[in-house]
Amino acid sequence: MKESLAMNILIVYAHQEAKSFNSAMKDTACAVLAAAGHQVIVSDLYEMQFKATADRNDFARLGNPDYFKYQIEQNIAYDHGMLAEDIRIEQEKLRWADFVIFQFPLWWFSVPAILKGWIDRVFCTGFAYGGTHKFYNQGGLVGRKAMLALTTGGPDNMYSPTGMNGDIEKILYPIQHGMLYFVGMQVIPPFIAWSPARVSPEQREHYLLQYTQRLQTLETTQALAYPPLEAYDDTFQLKETH
Repeated sequence: MKESLAMNILIVYAHQEAKSFNSAMKDTACAVLAAAGHQVIVSDLYEMQFKATADRNDFARLGNPDYFKYQIEQNIAYDHGMLAEDIRIEQEKLRWADFVIFQFPLWWFSVPAILKGWIDRVFCTGFAYGGTHKFYNQGGLVGRKAMLALTTGGPDNMYSPTGMNGDIEKILYPIQHGMLYFVGMQVIPPFIAWSPARVSPEQREHYLLQYTQRLQTLETTQALAYPPLEAYDDTFQLKETH
């Protein structure tokens, strides 16, 4: 087997319980990736008590104290080194990382609030996106890859195109395209453990084996195909050539 190149891998982990299957997936990733020679660090959001609320306290000083607009204050604070320390620390991890894994349970068809807060605060304008064309394939985190690793409450047939909960690809689109690709990351297909709380111990072990196999192929797994900025015209519609 061809020897893989070592990567810096950040795992952003959002689950409160150390005995959970999400925790087992996170621990599996740490062990498998380290054994393959990669460098791994984990942002354990609940353990860190990461602040999920985006507010005035994220900035050492406000550019406009008379009218608070979070996005504008993010840009000013980033440009002048006035972001809160916890935000700066996470941004440094992203600068270091070649690959980011987001580990979480699917809650209300999205990410848990603490993880959404991490994205709101850390993916700040000026750093992760901004300006006329600093987004999508020209975003601030270009050159990095990302993957969702998640669990669901229901079985896979609930998330089919004709299933009760709807197509999982459409459910994850706002996260994969609207959050990760928007800031320039290449997104590889997610790894999903379907309803681990309702399957047998043997099936849970099988999930971890499947996840191990996925982790061993991170570098060669093809990214999801999203159109680049140049595929759109001045009215933000896909050109006929695409």
